[in-house]
Amino acid sequence: MTGRQGGEGARILGLGGYRPARTVPNEELCARLDSSDAWIRRRSGIVSRRYAGPDETVITMAAHAGGKALADAGVAPADVDTVLLASMSYLYQSPAAAPQVAAALGARSAAAFDVHVACAGFCYALAVADGLIRAGTSRRVLVIGSERMTDIVDPYDRGAAFLFADGAGAVLVGPAAEPGVHSVAWGSDGEQHGLIAHQEPWTAARDADRPWPYMRMAGSEVFRWAIREVPRTAAAALRQAGVTADQLSAFVPHQANLRITEAVAKALDLPPHVVVADDITSAGNTSAASVPLAMEALRDRGALPSGGLALLAGFGAGLAHAALVVTLP
Repeated sequence: MTGRQGGEGARILGLGGYRPARTVPNEELCARLDSSDAWIRRRSGIVSRRYAGPDETVITMAAHAGGKALADAGVAPADVDTVLLASMSYLYQSPAAAPQVAAALGARSAAAFDVHVACAGFCYALAVADGLIRAGTSRRVLVIGSERMTDIVDPYDRGAAFLFADGAGAVLVGPAAEPGVHSVAWGSDGEQHGLIAHQEPWTAARDADRPWPYMRMAGSEVFRWAIREVPRTAAAALRQAGVTADQLSAFVPHQANLRITEAVAKALDLPPHVVVADDITSAGNTSAASVPLAMEALRDRGALPSGGLALLAGFGAGLAHAALVVTLP
């Protein structure tokens, strides 16, 4: 296996997630969206999702998930020197959410900043964490994806409202003599930025006669882009790591749509022993939180072997995409 070039390697040391208390089955949305449970399942694979309550914010959910990742790694908050928060649904332009999360966790002196790459955000942030540790500027980096997508998606949007949900997931990344982040392949296509985008800037909200600038998505176009681009990015990550598909234990893509996951897995020709994450069925699309939440779900059911290799992939608004081969904690 050919590892990453650079200084001391990094690996995932701990994993944690937070799922809001409220479960929302398809039936609860059907009347509002003029839809049916069968149609939603056929289009997305989703059976239910979680919606955050008033006290379950981007920051509080991130702190819960981050705390679980620290406990899983056996690391005290004071020993975290950097906090990266991936989110597209934090509604304050300033200050950033990450310093508030760091404070809530007790990592009060940690460097902290937000990573705004939508559904690819967690994978981008994990790549940044690996780079920080290899550069020697950080030792323990807490990488969190936290989203309240229900704040930015129109609840009456028939093409998107059933997809998106809320939650947070986190990993703690630390130095390792044997690197555990073996490759990063990423990119973007800004010419197609309009396929997943807010209909207007936030300044539109200053006009009382203008609608809230919800995020809109051209679902069919995004689907076609994802099943074309994600396999290429994932294959590049495998090549860079010197890994073949049959060496993988798990494939954990962004939980955008079960049809996309199945199409990408088929394109990569994954063998039957590779576990493919399907958290979308009960969690919905939680954007930047979906990859770590899906990892936690696999581990909770005993399907994520410690020390095995996993292919992670994130993709979405931007349009941005990223894939990494990592050793599982």
